Formats: sequence, structure tokens, C-alpha cells
Amino acid sequence: MSCIPARVDYNRRHFEHSRPGTGLHVLFDDTRRHFFRPLNGKYRGQVADCLILLYTRLYGAYADYSRHFMREQVVEVLEEAIARSPVFDEDEADEYTPGARSPREQANWILALLLEHGWLERQMDEVTLQASYAFTRHGRLFTQPMIDAAGGRFRTRHRNTRNTRNALQSFLDKGEAYDLLDAYEYSERIVADFSDVIAELDERRRELVREVESQQIVQRASDEFFDFMEKRFMPDVAIRLSADSVEKYRDEIAGLIERIKRKRREFKEQAEHELRRAAPELIEAPGRSVLYAILDGIDARMHNASTTMLPALRQALNGFTRRADIIMRQLSYAGGGVQNRLLRLTERFRQATPEQQSQALAVAGEALATLAVGFVVGDAVRLHAARRPRVVNARVEAVPMHDATTRRELFLQSALDQAFAFNSRAQREYVLAALRDGHRVHSQNLPVRDARDLLMSAHAIEIGALSTSEFAVRVTPTRQRVTTDYFEATDEFTLELTTPQDHAD
Repeated sequence: MSCIPARVDYNRRHFEHSRPGTGLHVLFDDTRRHFFRPLNGKYRGQVADCLILLYTRLYGAYADYSRHFMREQVVEVLEEAIARSPVFDEDEADEYTPGARSPREQANWILALLLEHGWLERQMDEVTLQASYAFTRHGRLFTQPMIDAAGGRFRTRHRNTRNTRNALQSFLDKGEAYDLLDAYEYSERIVADFSDVIAELDERRRELVREVESQQIVQRASDEFFDFMEKRFMPDVAIRLSADSVEKYRDEIAGLIERIKRKRREFKEQAEHELRRAAPELIEAPGRSVLYAILDGIDARMHNASTTMLPALRQALNGFTRRADIIMRQLSYAGGGVQNRLLRLTERFRQATPEQQSQALAVAGEALATLAVGFVVGDAVRLHAARRPRVVNARVEAVPMHDATTRRELFLQSALDQAFAFNSRAQREYVLAALRDGHRVHSQNLPVRDARDLLMSAHAIEIGALSTSEFAVRVTPTRQRVTTDYFEATDEFTLELTTPQDHAD
């Protein structure tokens, strides 16, 4: 059972928009003058449930778009919703609501009410002359938030930052205006979803306090906390703080925005033309660029999400977890009462006579006379997880003996490593020793007394990277090739001891 397919979600090829200059007065036109009247009165819960269930049957995941929704089918859906919906303020009378009726009569009355006030519309098939029913555009738009509030729709809240980045990258590569509009919409959802999560955390924290203080249902509160951590925090909030963190992608998104602004003039003119055609409601002034307005808007939203909303989310999450921690400690304290000697002692003290209580207090006072007693700071008490014992392998294993060939290779490798190893300090001392007699020396004139000096002379050019605040070594190539006792051909350069003033000159 379904009606003619209707576009419900965002279509990137046909970007829906309201006409420029329109306001909320368009919502309340002649056909929708009292649009929200069905949601008033004692049957408002039934009407809301009817809208949600009918929306699910018409546009849900299992809707059959090949069939129409006739009146009989609509009434059956409304009857199903009425059977499980509450009636508010039953004792109060309302001029717009009828008296007690059967479920079918109530369903027909709700259907007529929704048709009258613009939530539903009747569509006539010109071939079969049969009437079918569907949501109006405004009815569909205002029913979607009800489904979101009831948790009836799946939505990936933790990918908006990455989707913004990907859409900007696609616009930069292809220049398609709808990719930029996608990025603009995703960036708006980032801040909106932050606000939703913060409000949800605050509401859950208040619910925990009310349940524990008014009803003392500690077990129920703890179950709801673990349910939130498993179903909401781990798949959503944790990813929002790590993989989809606005701090992680903020610089990358800002870089993409700057690259788009530096594109060729022809690219930006084409994008501006397509944006003005696809989204005319974004034109704020005739002389202002829509392209730059969108890019600046995305950048501002990322800045607000990073500097304002993310710290607020962390603060709300911290407050929620601290409140849950108090509940966990209460639950632990109440659960350990059977084994707790202090609880048994206080119970015996409560049941004792006043004389026995005075005697016990006197004995306890003498025992505690030398003790310093104080109150435990509640915030400093933490429940630590049990530490797992460390497993140590104490078995003695025989050290394998190397044969003569292996030992010879290890010795040669160690000797070669020591022979060809030198550091910057030794190299500096070698060059400074050669410069003691003057301020300049040619590379072929560096003294070579042993193999280490030969290595030092071969790497003498690296001394140019070493300097102090007072002296430095300037390496100047002469563009000549010379022959030495150790090299058939090598580039000649001079090493000169200078000061920073010489380098400035």
C-alpha cells in the first residue's frame, strides 16, 4: 500500500528552495490558516502518532511506491495508531474536538481534520477516477521532525565534517555547483547536530538526577547510562570527537576554501552563474557574490563548531559522566551492604536501646580519641578497575652458540662500523686544527695522517652547516677539479673561518 512516489529527501540535482522574499506568512495561507490546530486539544497525541505512522507507511523504507493509498487503507492505518495512542486531558472539553467515538469514527474524524488544515491532500486519478491520499509538501516537512524526535529514522550524524570536506574537494575538481551546495548543507548540519547532542546530554543528566532523587531507582538509572554509552556514545559521540572531529579537518577544509578562492576567474564566474540559478534564495544583495558568501559561511560554521560547540559538547559530556559516576558509586555502595561490616554495625546500633547506644559511643570515643577524623571528599573517590596480574615468563632458555663463521662476520661488521663512524664534533676539531695557522685552507691541502683523517677530509664540506654565535665556516667552491694522492679527481673548494658580520657583508 503506497501512493505516487514523492520526493522526500534532498535531491542534489533539483535543489529545493523557497522563493526570495517569502516568509512564514506563506505557510498560513487560505488552505492552511489553522495549520497546527490538529496538534491542539486532548487528541493531539493521537494525531501526532497518526501522522508518524502514516508517514512511515507512505515514505518509509518498506513503502510500496507502485500502489496508491486509498481512503480505506488510510483509515486502517489511523485506526492502528489510535489504538496505541494516549488521550491527554480527558476531563477537559474542547470546542474543536468531538466526544467519545469508536476507533473507526475517530480515524475518519482525524482524516477529515488533516485534510481540512492542509496536512494531507486528496489526489484524483484522471483515468480510474479514484481518489488517493498523500501528504502535502508542508505536512511532509513538519512530520519529519516528529519522526526524528521519536527516533524513528536512521541518520549518520558523525560524517558531516568529512562530507563537507569531500564535497568541497569534488567542487574544486569538477566545478559543479551542487557539490558546493552539498558542502554548505553538511556544514550547517555540523552545528545543528552539536546542539542536538548537547541538549540530549543535558536532558539525560537531568533525568538521571530526577530518577535517583525522587524515585531512588538507581538500577534503572545505571541501565539507561550503559544503554546510552553503548547505543549513542560509542557509535556517534566518540566518532564525532575523534574520526570526524572538526579540529581534525578544520585546517584541511580551510585550505580547500582558499584553493577555491584562488581558482581562475572563468571558473568562479561559471560557478557564480550556476549558484545564482540553482539557489536564488542565497542572493542577499545584487552586488555580493553567492560563491564567496557560501565559502565564508562554511568557514564561519567550522570556526564556530571548533571554538564554541566542541568545547560545549565536551563540557556537557563531562557533566553527564560525572553524574553517572555518582550513580555508579551509589549502586556499588548499596550492592555491597551484605558484606559491609560497617552497615551491619550501624544496623545493630539502630536496633539497640538508648543505654546501649550511649555505652557503645563512649567506648568508640575512647578508641578514637587519638585519631584525626574528617569527611571524605566525594569528587576525589574513584572506582578503579581491577589490575590484571602481570605474567612473567621465568623459564630459562639456553643461549644458542654461534659457529666460527658467524662470529667472524659479527666481528668484521662491528669493526667496520667503528672504523667508518665519526661525529660532527670530531669533524669540527679536525677542520679547526687545519685552520690554526690561518683563516683559509684548500680542500686538497687538508692533512691526512690515517684512514680517519681521510674520511674527515672527504666529508669536510659538511662543516659548512656547523656554526656558533661568534664564528662560522664558509665553504666556497673554486669550480676546479684536482688530483690528490687518494683521489684521481675531486672538486676543489676552500674552507674559511669567518664571523657573522662577514656573512652579512
